[in-house]
This record gives sequence, C-alpha cells and structure tokens, in this order.
Amino acid sequence: MNTKDVNATSSDTTKPNIAFIGLGNMGAPMAENLLKAGYTLSVYDLSEDATQRLQQAGASVADSPKDAASNAQVVISMLPAGKHVHSVYLGDSGLLAELPKGTLVIDSSTIAAADARTVAEAASELGIDFIDAPVSGGTGGAIAGSLTFIVGGSDDAFAKAEPILAVMGKNIFHAGDHGAGQVAKICNNMLLGILMAGTAEAINLGVKNGLDPKVLSDIMLQSSGRNWTLEVYNPYPQVMENVPSSNGYKGGFMSKLMQKDLNLAMQTAQDTNVETPMGAKATELYEAHTVENGDRDFSSIMGRHDASLLS
Repeated sequence: MNTKDVNATSSDTTKPNIAFIGLGNMGAPMAENLLKAGYTLSVYDLSEDATQRLQQAGASVADSPKDAASNAQVVISMLPAGKHVHSVYLGDSGLLAELPKGTLVIDSSTIAAADARTVAEAASELGIDFIDAPVSGGTGGAIAGSLTFIVGGSDDAFAKAEPILAVMGKNIFHAGDHGAGQVAKICNNMLLGILMAGTAEAINLGVKNGLDPKVLSDIMLQSSGRNWTLEVYNPYPQVMENVPSSNGYKGGFMSKLMQKDLNLAMQTAQDTNVETPMGAKATELYEAHTVENGDRDFSSIMGRHDASLLS
C-alpha cells in the first residue's frame, strides 16, 4: 500500500498519464482540453454517455476510479459534493490507499474547506501531493480552456500542478494552504449568487415598468450597475446569445449547485462567526427556487419574477 514511488513508474515526466474522475458539464470539456494538449487520459464517470463522449475524443474508459488511476501519475477529480470526494479518496477502498507516493491529486470539486483539509491531511501522511483547485468560469470557460483555478496547497504541489491547470484555464491563483482554494471559491460564488439574484430583480423591475430588457441591460452595462452577470451571462431570455437563459435555462451551472455553494458559504460564515446578511438572503431565494428548478441554470432565478420565462 503506497510503497511505490510514482517517479519510478513514469519515463515521461513532461506529459504524465492522467486519471480524470467526474465528467459532468464542467469535467468533460476540461478532460477534452487535456486530450487536445496531448495528455494520455483514463476517465471514469457513472454516466455512460459521458464516458463515450471522452472515448470518442481519445480517452480510455475505466470501470472504476481505481482502474482509472492504476497507471496515472496525476489524478484530477471534478465531483458534485464533499461526500463524493470522501468516497473516492478516503478509507480502505479509497484511491489514496492505492496511489504511489509522489502522485499529484488535483481536486477541482467545490466542497467545504474542512473536507479538503481532511483529504489533504490523509494524502500527506501517504506521501501524496494534494491540492484543492476549484474553478470559476462556467461551462463556457471549461470548453474554451479559460477557467480560473483557485488553488490551496503547498508551493511544491502548486508548481507541479500549474502546467496542467494552464491547459484548462487562463487564470491560476495560489490562494494559500490546503482549503484556501475552497474558501476563496465559496466567497466568489456567494457574491455571484447575490449578483444574479439582484440583476434579475433589477431587470424585472424595468420590464414591469415598460422597459425593453436588452435596452435596460445595455444601459446598466454602461453605468454603475455593471457586473459579470450583465456582461456575459444575462438572465433574461434572448437578451444575449449563447447563454442558458436563451436556451430554456439548459446547461450552464445548475441552480442546485449554486444552492450547494451558498450553503457552504453560510456554513463557513457560521463556523467563523461572520455576518453575511446578503448571502443569507440569496441562499433563501435559491433554496425556494431549487425546489422545482434545481436542474435549470442558476440564471433561471429570473423566473421567480415571471414564471412564464420557465415554461
């Protein structure tokens, strides 16, 4: 168990073999960009459609996470929640018990900082380099290879990971030690949830008072209300092309995942006795919204003001 050194199993240190676990809306295009860059990938996901997509792109398909990682020097995971990260990596049946010393593990899931630190501590005890590297930029950024990676971990592990992350992203930040990437990510996503809810409210107010949503959006884009949701992710249908709101709120970043991230932010705020009243309100709004719209993109919070937009 963990008696091998990964350096002894790889003769090509410039292009390590990569195991990629989790091929959802974000993971699949991230894995495809690694294939395009010439990396050898073994992939695993519960979805047969997802694995077939990657197989057609040139990856080999594994029957389990352990199978995927059996000849890998780097493991990348993009999983829904902390419980899934625990399941994949920890315990007697987890990956950490099987990986050689010196393996680099990059977890790009968005999970609680405490969960990331737990996995990192277990990895460190086994001589495995672990970083938490959650992402920002949405599915568009994943497809374009322009994601932002927010990394928590040691300087050495960050240096090993950076060339690989650069294939999938444009902006790569070393936020601090283990868990720091997760803290920075949930701060960002709490603000994003607040901005999306507020932008939807502002557009609705204008529309209900006779304004054209595109004209209003253009005005706010050139005024002090300008923000990311207006600039690249407008929540009102047909104001902007190639965004989920103009595609029935399909794809993108599901509302239930935004709700998960907001809950992580609220838990962190509670644990550290930090007041976040606007974050709490956004959490409340998304909690109600996801009851019936959890699988729709998070910009579908626009439908809270006009249900016909979700029909």
